[in-house]
Amino acid sequence: MRFKTRYRYWHVMLVFFALGFLAMIAYFLTSMSESTKEVAEKITENESKKKSLPGSGIQPLLGFFYYVTFFYFTLNYYYNLLAANKRFGAFFKTSWMIVLAAFIYHLFLYYFLPGALMNEYSSPVRMFFVMLGNMIPPFVICYIIAYATISREALKQRHILEAQKLQLETQISQANFNFLKAQINPHFLHNTLNFLYAKSLPYSPELSEGIVTLSDIMRYALSQGNQKDGKAPLKDEIEHVQNVIKISQLRFSNKLKVNFVIEGNVEGLMIIPFVLITLVENAFKHGDLKNPDYPIDIKLRVGNGGLYFRCTNKKKSGPKQLASGGIGLDNIKKRLELAYGEKHKFIISNEADFYTTELIIEKL
Repeated sequence: MRFKTRYRYWHVMLVFFALGFLAMIAYFLTSMSESTKEVAEKITENESKKKSLPGSGIQPLLGFFYYVTFFYFTLNYYYNLLAANKRFGAFFKTSWMIVLAAFIYHLFLYYFLPGALMNEYSSPVRMFFVMLGNMIPPFVICYIIAYATISREALKQRHILEAQKLQLETQISQANFNFLKAQINPHFLHNTLNFLYAKSLPYSPELSEGIVTLSDIMRYALSQGNQKDGKAPLKDEIEHVQNVIKISQLRFSNKLKVNFVIEGNVEGLMIIPFVLITLVENAFKHGDLKNPDYPIDIKLRVGNGGLYFRCTNKKKSGPKQLASGGIGLDNIKKRLELAYGEKHKFIISNEADFYTTELIIEKL
């Protein structure tokens, strides 16, 4: 097992400095409640006891470095054991090695600097058991800190891997899109649609309108592959949604029941493309489109640079249509997570008769 120094010695020392400073403040505030005479008597009594034993003057300094060193080694050893998924036996063995090192240190103080010890021990055996009892809480604290550090790092690493995976999937999707786009000549497609529009105009204005709308839809879909930042103007996305609604109305002789309400100024705002349209297409695909009492209700509101979008539809009765390929809601979730992170909420409400999707983006 390769040993990794996760906690620096001077970091641990700074923490103990801070704790010592807070302890001094607490002691000072507590002493203020006692009379000046009582405090002076306690200080005089303590000083007289310390002067009678060799090494008593350096007791605070030795104690400080003892605990800093203890926490430094214990934290790092526990961290490495947790990182390597070691079992309880490894922790037990490491803890006893640290206890043995601490006992040797205390034996040195007991025989050569008895005044450096906080307590007066009658024998080394008594000193060992008192020391062992005092070390249990620090061991527990070190384990909790090391476990919390490992858990936080694992969570962070998992988020990084998920982001990298999503980015790779996006790159693959983009490559597939570019490959598909390369098989289609956009100019040829638009010219052909314009030709069909001109030919159909004298015979069927409705058909010609559908061809123009389809041309706009294809132009938007093909153009978004060229966006370097992966975002499109919100007004273009809304126009794309309106075109899809429009061509769907033509398919069903304008009998679809759809309410689309837009609130706020959408100029200058950007959004990742094909998100709103996917939610609307999902409602068209699975919704009861001809019920006048329950139209597809689409609401979009912008303000303070943010967006609120809601799409509600009544479910179709009867057999459910099998899902087909496409971007899909799962892909939408991943793209939103990659683009907006914690600054967005995507909520799906799947009730018995109604299906609702809500999208909240704090900052576009």
